[in-house]
Amino acid sequence: MKHLLTTFISRKNGNYIASTFTHLWFRRSCEYQVLNDNDYRTDQKPPTMLKTIGQALFSTTLQNPKFTPNEENKAPDYEVRTYQTTNWVSTTLTGMEQQAAISTGFRRLFNYIQGNNHNKENVEMTAPVTCLVDPGAGPACETTFTVSFYIPEEHQANPPLPSDPEVFLESRKEFTVFVRTYGGFTNMQKSREELLNLLESLQRDGARYKDMPYYVCGYDSPFKLVNRRNEVWILQKTEL
Repeated sequence: MKHLLTTFISRKNGNYIASTFTHLWFRRSCEYQVLNDNDYRTDQKPPTMLKTIGQALFSTTLQNPKFTPNEENKAPDYEVRTYQTTNWVSTTLTGMEQQAAISTGFRRLFNYIQGNNHNKENVEMTAPVTCLVDPGAGPACETTFTVSFYIPEEHQANPPLPSDPEVFLESRKEFTVFVRTYGGFTNMQKSREELLNLLESLQRDGARYKDMPYYVCGYDSPFKLVNRRNEVWILQKTEL
C-alpha cells in the first residue's frame, strides 16, 4: 500500500505534487472524471499527504450522514430513509455533459477538503458523494448539477468557510428519500436505468414522490472491485 501511494508523489519547485491523479476518483463510478495532473499542490510533507490520499481513496470507514430507516414503507426493491438536518459543502454547475460537470464539481470540493478554505484546514473525506440532478425543460436545455460532500461530524457545528467563490456551505433540512441501491461499476446510462426502475416501483406502490430533481450517489473509489455501492434517490413529496 505504501509503495503504491508513493508512486503518486513528485516534487516540483519545492512543492509536493500529486502528479499522476488522472481520471482517478469515480472515473468508472458515476462517471466522475477528476483529480487531473497538477490540480493538487501542497507544502505538506509526504507522510501527511500520503495519509490524506490513503484516507480519501482507500478508506472503508468513511463517515456517512445519519438517517432513520422507514421499515413500514420499505419495499423489496427500494428503501425509505429520513436524513437528519446536516451541513454539506457543495458546488453547482450547468451544462449538457454530466461527466464534465461532476468532474469539475468534485475537483472543487476535493480542493476544499485539502485546505482551500478560510481555516486552511484539512477535512476528512466522507461518503456518499451526492449529485443533485435537475434536468432542463427540454432536450436542448442545460441541466443543473449540484455536487456535494457531507461535512464530517467534527466540523458539523462550525464547518470551515470555502475560499473558492464557486463552493458554498449548504444546510440540508430533514428530508426523506426513496433509495434504490445497486452494485458494480456504474455510469450515466446505468444510473438512469436504475432511476427508471425506482420510478416504476414507486408508481406501482402508489408512493408520493417528486420525480425531479433526483440524486445520484457513489460510495466507493475505483480501486474497490467487489461489493460496490451506488444509489439513486428520489425525494418524497411531503405536501398534500
